[in-house]
Amino acid sequence: MPGAHEVTYKGDPWFNVGAKSFALALDGRVVMKLERERQELLFEIRPETFSRCRVATAYWSYVELANIDEAELADLVLEAWTLIVPKRVSRAHLASRDDTP
Repeated sequence: MPGAHEVTYKGDPWFNVGAKSFALALDGRVVMKLERERQELLFEIRPETFSRCRVATAYWSYVELANIDEAELADLVLEAWTLIVPKRVSRAHLASRDDTP
């Protein structure tokens, strides 16, 4: 994903674009920034996997990795990344993925 890089905060990996985080390890769990309406639905229908994590004045999602497979994790990370990069960057990256066989 263009611009994405890993940083370490207090020994845990955080994934950023510039200074903005989109996925991180925190207190032994994974936290991701997800689209608000989708995350609210996930909190309701999959509470064993997704729960609220207060970040400033909003909520991100705690994600229990043991309850998801690699494909779903990849989709979630991509969604989190698209929420913080400029739209032109995410559109170009997603278009290039659609063009690959």
